[in-house]
Amino acid sequence: MILEIAQIDVKPGMEAEFEAGVAKAAPLFQRAKGCITMELQRSIEKPSRYRLFVRWETLENHMEDFRNSADFQEWRNLVGPFFEKPPEVEHTHQAFHGF
Repeated sequence: MILEIAQIDVKPGMEAEFEAGVAKAAPLFQRAKGCITMELQRSIEKPSRYRLFVRWETLENHMEDFRNSADFQEWRNLVGPFFEKPPEVEHTHQAFHGF
């Protein structure tokens, strides 16, 4: 399993619109091949900063299947106008699980 972590800085004052766009886009992820879960977290210290966590079965499910789909373009149409700058995206795999 792969965890995609996207740090997204939103234009100040556009947070509510961004969050609404993410909620509207949730079905795009639900039907994406290999997508397991999607979660959005908002920073307390930097309220215009978000982190999107998406669990994928494989890296290819994200980088090839989803990114090359019409649903990815729709995702960007829904949330892209609110980006302050391009998101920083990285992928991780679990190295240890404690409690």
